[in-house]
Formats: sequence, C-alpha cells, structure tokens
Amino acid sequence: MNLTISGHHLDVTPALRTYVTSKLDRITRHFDQVVDVKVILTVEKQKEKERRQRAECNIHVKGNDMFAESSHADLYAAVDELVDKLDRQVVRHKDRLQDHHHVAPKRVM
Repeated sequence: MNLTISGHHLDVTPALRTYVTSKLDRITRHFDQVVDVKVILTVEKQKEKERRQRAECNIHVKGNDMFAESSHADLYAAVDELVDKLDRQVVRHKDRLQDHHHVAPKRVM
C-alpha cells in the first residue's frame, strides 16, 4: 500500500502522520487489497472557525476508486470523521465483491 500524506497551508508533524496512519490501519484490516492512499490535510482561511480544518482522502482499491472529505474545528476530529466515511465505503465495496449466491443443495434420491 502506497501512502501519501500532504498538507496544504500546514506542516504535517510526525505526530499527525502517525495518527493518520494508525487510523488508516482500520481500513486495511477490513479490506487488504488497497493499492494507493492519498491524504490531503488543509487549513482553510474561513471566517467561521468550526469548519476550518479539512481532511480529504483518495483510495484506490482493486476495481474501484473512493473519495471522502471531512471538515471540523479540530484536525484530529476531521481525520476521525474521514476514516469513518472511508471505512463504510470500503466495507460496502467488499460486500459487493463477495458472491452472495448460495449453491442449491444437491438432491439425493
């Protein structure tokens, strides 16, 4: 899995980097065919303070690309919301890939 974490208008500290990677481990625990992950952390210059910190993520898995974004007053909370959204998308993608058709039992006479 290729992981790219970049910051826009902020420096990505090692503590923030380890926090994001530990949260993204939850996605790889549910679905192990993740090819590429790109995370962009942004601080926007808005007048309202509650939606200023933003986190975006693009995930390339086998057969699909997924995108999610989240905004919050705290960057760590924005990352938490982002991972929750991505986790739901990955679990849903995994359910679609599984074969849910049951084979009819063979009749024994």
